[in-house]
Amino acid sequence: MQTHLTFTSLSGIKTELLAVLAADTQTAKGAQAKPAPELLTADATVKAAAAQALASGEFKAAANETLLLHAPTGLAAKRLLIVGLGKPAAAAKQAQIKVNSVRDAAGAAVRFAKPRGIREIVFALPSSEDFSAAGVRAAVEGAFVGDFDPDTYRSDRKDQSIASFTVAAPADCDRAALEAAFAEGVILGESQNFARSLVNEPGNKMTPTVLGQRAAEMAKQVGLGCEVYSTEKLHELKMGAFWGVSQGSTEPPALIVMRYEPAGVKEGPILGLVGKGITFDTGGISIKPSDNMEKMKYDMAGGAAMIGAMRAIALLKPRVRVIGIVCAAENMPDGKAQKPGDVQTAMSGKTIEIINTDAEGRLVLADGLAYARQLGATHLIDAATLTGACVVALGMVNAGAFSNDDHAYAKFEAALAVSGEKFWRLPLGEDYAEMIKSEIADIKNTGGRWGGAITAAEFLHAFAEDTPWIHLDIAGVAWVEDSRPYIAKGPSGVGVRTIVEWVRSYPD
Repeated sequence: MQTHLTFTSLSGIKTELLAVLAADTQTAKGAQAKPAPELLTADATVKAAAAQALASGEFKAAANETLLLHAPTGLAAKRLLIVGLGKPAAAAKQAQIKVNSVRDAAGAAVRFAKPRGIREIVFALPSSEDFSAAGVRAAVEGAFVGDFDPDTYRSDRKDQSIASFTVAAPADCDRAALEAAFAEGVILGESQNFARSLVNEPGNKMTPTVLGQRAAEMAKQVGLGCEVYSTEKLHELKMGAFWGVSQGSTEPPALIVMRYEPAGVKEGPILGLVGKGITFDTGGISIKPSDNMEKMKYDMAGGAAMIGAMRAIALLKPRVRVIGIVCAAENMPDGKAQKPGDVQTAMSGKTIEIINTDAEGRLVLADGLAYARQLGATHLIDAATLTGACVVALGMVNAGAFSNDDHAYAKFEAALAVSGEKFWRLPLGEDYAEMIKSEIADIKNTGGRWGGAITAAEFLHAFAEDTPWIHLDIAGVAWVEDSRPYIAKGPSGVGVRTIVEWVRSYPD
């Protein structure tokens, strides 16, 4: 998709589709209150072209609601698409929620156009200071998110991709700031879709080895350092927890190490990004039910998020050193697979009693976190489709977040305000850590049903130790179960934008 930024008057833009935003400005309450859609543009010609349609009452300006007008009077565009943002938010958060709504609205405009054979869109930003640089970036991100479809292997697949997406900004804006934000949006949107493309691949196509190859190819393209290791390296590093998961598969594991080292930066923090890369998860000997097991190709979404984030980091060039580690393996029930009751020795020297072989993600992450610390990481963040318990707790709306360091988490929370992604912080504590103490080993890999997302996080905490650390459990949001107006069913790429913003907040 080609992307452009223009400051041209909307009425004079020749395009297949001009998209403008509208909000429901009705403030009255009660049964008699009716929506009051208002176009968020200062262009009088556009307002006149849409006035009759808005007055009809058919369009409510609900979030991502669309209304298409053909041959709009007075406009050079062939079609005018009005996209709703819903009601304005509470004053304290109004600007940010509007920006997040713009991101979704841009995706909705793209997904509206794709099946109709429209390949060119001009997306008009509202005439408001709230939608300056942040709005430009959000619109481009949303367009890329909306343009992705998961139908890679359909023999009758038709390429419906948008050829050209242009953001039209008000002429009186700070053009240099908007151009910089626009460029950032392109990088982040492309990187999120790169992560989604990795997650979308089926398990027979995306093995740990192939994931390593894809990461290495990306790293070469953007200037990252990258090494990909396998079985011999795991044994050399004494990664018994990682190898324990890998040993049941004929596919060898991959330890992917990506390095971003900005020129001239020799001191300060080193950020360690660690991702779970289980390219297919049967559950191992503790095998999963067959229903929906095909979706377990997405169990490497945390690793994909880290690979996508490293791509964006290389292109955005923050002034901080970053190490990305992805521990990739298949979890299979072969005769050589680890068994419930086995004891594995992790890289850190801690011994782990295996209670459930389907609690494998925390095992590979345990060695990934330890290795990141050995390589010099002073701050850690990991991402994983780790627990069904987190989905039970938060549904498919928020991902779970945990941290042992309030300062690091404050930076993460500030990053959420920019990325628009939804995470909810859950607690840690010694009472939960007690639930995973083992009688035969130092620790066991599951604490049972109750508080499962938290005890899983406490397991990882034991390997992060006192290093400032954030854990992201993205199990409920890494896969979109049903298509939405702004995103297709399938991999979401969640985490990429927020992790990148968190990295960019350093050094402080």
